[in-house]
Amino acid sequence: QVQLVESGGGLVQAGGSLRLSCKASGSMRINAMGWYRQAPGKQRELVAVISSGGTTNYADSVKGRFTISRDNAKNTVYLQMNSLKPEDTADYYCNCNAKRLALGSPARDYWGQGTQVIVSS
Repeated sequence: QVQLVESGGGLVQAGGSLRLSCKASGSMRINAMGWYRQAPGKQRELVAVISSGGTTNYADSVKGRFTISRDNAKNTVYLQMNSLKPEDTADYYCNCNAKRLALGSPARDYWGQGTQVIVSS
């Protein structure tokens, strides 16, 4: 199965920065990749998404502070998070829409297991 492994989460002071990474394993053709987050007691929300062509979209709450990027050769997506706020505290989940070449099955969404980001005030 496709495996997505996130890294880079941790504890940071408000105003600080973190960079999340997500590596997708396996032979696949990846379409969009994105980051979602889920804060305690809240629904999971889209943070940022990047298409295979590099088009990006961001949640209003993170525009101007977060930057999503990808390295297609490495099947890796990044989320650079600057000017972090306490309200950014959440579990962050990597997502990709991909077609597994070995199976020849239709594209579907795959999820990482999450990495925790805690922003202290």
